[in-house]
Amino acid sequence: MKLRPFATGATLLCMLQAAAAQTGLTLYGIADSGVRYASGLSTANRPGTGTVLGISSGVNRTSRFGFRGREDLGGGNYAIFNVESGLALDTGANADTNKFWDRMSYVGLQTPWGTVTLGRHTNLLADTLGVIDPLAIRFAGFNPNVQFGALSAHGLGSEFGSTGGSTTGSYRMDNSLKYAVNLGAVTLKAMAGPGEASGGDRSSSGVGAGYKAGAFEAQIAYMTLKGTGAQKLNAYIAGGALRTDLGHFKLSYAHNDADLTATSSTGHRTVGVGYSSKLSPSLELTLSYYDMKRSRTKLSNDGLGRAIAFLEYSLSKRSKLYAELDHTDWRSGYQGAGFKDKATAMTLGIVHNF
Repeated sequence: MKLRPFATGATLLCMLQAAAAQTGLTLYGIADSGVRYASGLSTANRPGTGTVLGISSGVNRTSRFGFRGREDLGGGNYAIFNVESGLALDTGANADTNKFWDRMSYVGLQTPWGTVTLGRHTNLLADTLGVIDPLAIRFAGFNPNVQFGALSAHGLGSEFGSTGGSTTGSYRMDNSLKYAVNLGAVTLKAMAGPGEASGGDRSSSGVGAGYKAGAFEAQIAYMTLKGTGAQKLNAYIAGGALRTDLGHFKLSYAHNDADLTATSSTGHRTVGVGYSSKLSPSLELTLSYYDMKRSRTKLSNDGLGRAIAFLEYSLSKRSKLYAELDHTDWRSGYQGAGFKDKATAMTLGIVHNF
């Protein structure tokens, strides 16, 4: 009798291993944490006063874990799923307090004619950033392309699209359908979310395309997201990347404009430029600069300029040490009353992929 719990546990473990083998189930994740010193920024990397020293999570890559699986249905068809949760590694809390599987949760079919998934997805603007963002989506919580270009921190005071109260703004959409197909050098995407509200409120739709030829890649995407009533946000992003013997060059341009009321609107224009190069087989340098301008009805334009640099040293294929340095110039009072118009910070950290 004493052996029964052990035998039962062993049986369950064997069953899970067999299921994982049949469906291609994978557990994966990223653990990122570092010591950060900041002047003119809060611990949340917003405008602050004085200096702050602390432990930060996700400066290089957002800490996360997830499960993905694929089952071969024959004929080149697969059933697929992916669920992923963000982590604040410095505290052990979920990155989004309103959702557990906050980063993605979908199921779908992968076929020779394209892939269709249903659930919670990143928007099509965000999908471009892995290629065209100067930082390749590093430091997502402080990256202007992520914040403004892909709408994770648009600061518009209203919910656009079906976000379900997410702490990452309109970067991800609940209750959405996404389609993607590869046609040689060209990739096409489409996305739609009904909003599940009366009158089409909170609905979203968009299209995107990518092109790759040798060392050159380009991406473009456009999305329309509705708020409530007449509120609507239109956004697009475009850019390219080129690999040369001298290094990897990137350029991006993003623009969005939101109708908040019948007589007022707010827009953001974000330009990003970047360069990265392998200084040695184990050492890589990445430099980036972002310029963001905000325009608002009957108010003066404001914005920011932000430079971010990373120096990464590979300990192995899955682990890196990194040093990060950033400087922000707030313009025309964008930082708010009582805060300095400049901020500087640095981070020393480690990131591990599993």
